[in-house]
Amino acid sequence: MSTKTDDIIEQLKNMTLLEAAELVSKIEETFGVDASAPSGGVMMAAMPAGALTEEAVEKTEFDVVLEEVPQAKRIAVIKVVRNLTSVGLKEAKELIEATPKTIKTAVSKEEADEAKKLLEESGATVTIK
Repeated sequence: MSTKTDDIIEQLKNMTLLEAAELVSKIEETFGVDASAPSGGVMMAAMPAGALTEEAVEKTEFDVVLEEVPQAKRIAVIKVVRNLTSVGLKEAKELIEATPKTIKTAVSKEEADEAKKLLEESGATVTIK
């Protein structure tokens, strides 16, 4: 490494966590980058060879996404959404009007399937992701 790089590394070692966070924010602002989002190539290179397929098999949390609500079925779907999410009438109405919209996040496969079944029975189109 060059002397300049070595000097920067030594300065970084002596920074507090708050100073380092401020530095990252300033670098992101100055260069228009996002330090929290690694590039796909780096991420793929760091992962072991079957990690992606293992992760897909081991998925334990699912999202229930309300894709479409027919106009004639709105009231029935609003009732189901209210029961599933414990939101008020106004919030449930806003949810179904803003489709596609995630209704439940990070739930078990069984809970996602049950929510999908209830929503589809009321007339909605639903996907599980």
